[in-house]
Parts: sequence; C-alpha cells; structure tokens
Amino acid sequence: MTGLLTRDEYKAIAAQLVLPANAYIDGAYRPAQSGAVFATVNPATGDTLAEVAACDAKDVDFAVQKAREAFEDGRWSKMPPADRKQVLIRFAKLLKRNLRELAVMESLDSGKTIFDCETVDLPETIHCLTWHAEAIDKIYDQVSPASDDHVAMIVREPAGVVGLVLPWNFPLLMLAWKIGPALAAGCSVIVKPAEETSLTALRVAELASEAGVPRGVFNVLPGTGPDVGEPLGRHMDVDMISFTGSTDTGRRFLRYAADSNLKEVVLEMGGKNPCIVLKDAENLDRVAAHVVNGAFWNMGENCSASSRLIVEDDIKDALLERIAAHAREWALGDPLDPEHRVGALVSKAHFEKVASYLDTGAHVLMGGKTHAGAFVEPTVLEPERGSSLVREEIFGPVLSVIPVRSFEEAIALANDTEYGLAAALFTGNAKKALRGARSIKAGTVTVNCFGEGDISTPFGGFRQSGFGGRDNGLAAHDQYTQIKTIWIDLSDDAEEAV
Repeated sequence: MTGLLTRDEYKAIAAQLVLPANAYIDGAYRPAQSGAVFATVNPATGDTLAEVAACDAKDVDFAVQKAREAFEDGRWSKMPPADRKQVLIRFAKLLKRNLRELAVMESLDSGKTIFDCETVDLPETIHCLTWHAEAIDKIYDQVSPASDDHVAMIVREPAGVVGLVLPWNFPLLMLAWKIGPALAAGCSVIVKPAEETSLTALRVAELASEAGVPRGVFNVLPGTGPDVGEPLGRHMDVDMISFTGSTDTGRRFLRYAADSNLKEVVLEMGGKNPCIVLKDAENLDRVAAHVVNGAFWNMGENCSASSRLIVEDDIKDALLERIAAHAREWALGDPLDPEHRVGALVSKAHFEKVASYLDTGAHVLMGGKTHAGAFVEPTVLEPERGSSLVREEIFGPVLSVIPVRSFEEAIALANDTEYGLAAALFTGNAKKALRGARSIKAGTVTVNCFGEGDISTPFGGFRQSGFGGRDNGLAAHDQYTQIKTIWIDLSDDAEEAV
C-alpha cells in the first residue's frame, strides 16, 4: 500500500500523541467552568484515551459571547474576502502538514481504520477546506433589472454566530463540511463535536488559530447533547444551527429554534438507502464491488450507506456470489493495521445496538458474527420485507437483500421508506437509468456506482433525511449567509419615484 506506514509505525505515532483535553474558546484551551470531565475511549480496546472537559450551559454562554464579540467587531466577518481566503489556505496546509497525526488520532478516537482515515477522510477534509477557501472571492452578488431610476443590489452577508453540531461517524470530514463554508462566509462558529469523538475537532481549532483565524471565531465545546447541544440550540444569541446526525435529534433542534429565537436550522439526518440492481446491469463483478463498498465502508456507520440491496430475481444468486468474493477482501481487526478495512464500532452502546439486529431471525447469507465486544463482521441477510432490518437505520455493516421481479417493483420498494438521502441504481439501459433516477425520492442518486458526488455537488436529503439546506457545493455557502436587498432611488423627483 503505497504511502501508508506499517501497523508498528502507526502504533509508535499513537504512543507519542499529545491528546487535547480542554475546550477551545476565544483562541485558547480552557477547562469546563464546572471542572467536570468525561472519558473518551478507544472503542477497539476499551482503553481511556483522555479525560475531556465536559462543558455545560455556562461554557456555551461564554463561547457565544466571545463568538459574538468577534463577529461584531469584524475581525473576521469584515476581513476582505481575499484575506480570509489566504488564512484558510494556510489552515489547509497546516492540516496537510499534520495529516498523519490527525489520522491516527481520528482512528484511535472513533474506531475507524487508519486506511480510511489516511486515504479518504484527511485528504477530503483538506480538499474541502481548500475548495471553499478558493470560492470566497469568486461568489458574486447581483444587481436586479429594476429601472433607470433605481439600482437594486442583492448582497450576501454572513449569518452571524452559528452552532455546528457534528456526528461521530466522520468527525473530521463533517467538521470540514461545516466550517469550510461557514468560515468562508465570515461567520463565527461554535462546534459541538460528538461526545464519542471530540479529540480531532479540538486539535483542528488549535491549528486554525495557528493559521491566523482570529480568536473567538472558531470555538469547540465538547460535552453531551443535553449539556451543550440543547443550550446551543436554545441560545437567543445564536443565529443558526447546522446539525448532522439522527432524525430524532434533528427534530429536537427544530423545537429548540421554535422555542427560542427562530434561528435558522439546517439538518442532515438519517437514511435507509436503496441500491437497485436490475437484470440488465453490466459487469456484475464491478457492481458487486460497489455494493460491498456502499454497505461496509466505514463499518456501515454512514448515513448514505447502501443498506438495502434491491435486486431482480434473475441475477440475485450470481450477484450474491460476487458480493461474497469481494467482501472477503474486507479484513476485520485492529484499526491501526493498514491491512484492515473494517474497524471497531464507535462505542459499546452502538455495538450492542447493531449486534441486536443480527438476532432477528433473518436468513444469514454471509457474516453475522461479532468479535471482542466491538467488531461486527460484514453481514448479508435476507429478511422479510416488513422486518426492522428493511425499515430501520442500523448504522452498521449489515446489508439486507430484497429480491424483486421488475423495474417498477424495485422503484416502488426503494421509495417505501420515511427517508430519502441517497440511492444507487445499476442498469445497462439508459432510459431506465434516467427514469429511475428521476423517480427515486432521494437527494443524491448515483447511476452504475456508489457514491455521494464530490465537493462540487450539493448533498442532503428528502423527507426525514434532510431539512433547510445542503452541504457541499456553492449551495453550502447559502446556508451560512443572509440575503439582503439594497434599493437605491436615483430619480431627481422624489414624488415621481413614489
């Protein structure tokens, strides 16, 4: 594996890491005002990595105060766009310089494989920040076609103080998806990382300050949802919340906004994503490789994971044979061994939740076993159509196979869900590809591949998978800005103008 180190070399880096432990507020590490801490644990071993500051509402108030001061005095919000761009480019370069340290820290804290952390998460995190930095001075405002006596300007202004609430499955990458456009717009941010995975966000905030992001602009508050997330969501001086996580928690943030200052809320939530394979799909071996990647990448802890394989009966057996062959390449074990593609689930509680789905009585086609109280084998099951395996988001390496007899039945089954985040469709028929992509109710539909698009394409969901905006692309900048109309009367006669 070109560019990757050995397991022993990664272990040596892990042994030398200095792990952050305190909140990052107003340009400095600070303990929680209460002095409380919580343990962050390596899910692969059960060992405590660090005792991290457990923030609460008092810390939220302090961070919001400092973020508001920074926003109002313009140290970042009024900095010329080209200057903000240069700071963020320096920031991205610092992340690249510290890539290996961050990759190991991410793997230790989340259970993710070092293979994914170093080859996917960190490179995409850096690319995301660079992309949004480069966009800063290339997004133009508008002048409307009013009249000879008027000029109407439509301008973007930063939203203000924004709360960014992160999930635990992609701690660094989801951080980048949010801070990239938020900082590019000129906002001050308060990041609430998932309790299970706080370490890299804290280290990234320190690197942001080193790059020149002014104090008060980038703050990180570790802690629980009730102690940090809810006070942030209810705070009267927070202008916007961007949340990625479960649908149930997303609903809470809408309630918090309704009960407080009607702050703007953007939600990217769960999914139960279909992968449709029609009998005219070309190259079943290639299809199987995409299905395996879609179902088992990141241990299935992925909101856009292909967890429902909807396959036409005629090719089901042939496809499953190839899926089994590709799944054998996904070795399970120590996340710091670069030979492994399947690491530990993020926590004991989540492991027990995922493991419970293996006892539902469905026919096991592959896998189905757990190891060491932290690992779940890549598993393929054939459940009843009304089973919880088919309807509920498992968030683990579990693929449910559902045979169908027609294209129409496949599309209907794909849409038979409360979610609508992502979908994949494999077919050799261009007309079916387009009809299917248009008919599936999902924010992203990939044809003849698994994926989410890239940084240039908006990402978000329909129905209970998303609300209020999109991550990625220029559309991401919209959610961190307010649109203002400036109407200028040029007429000589005020009465005529009226």
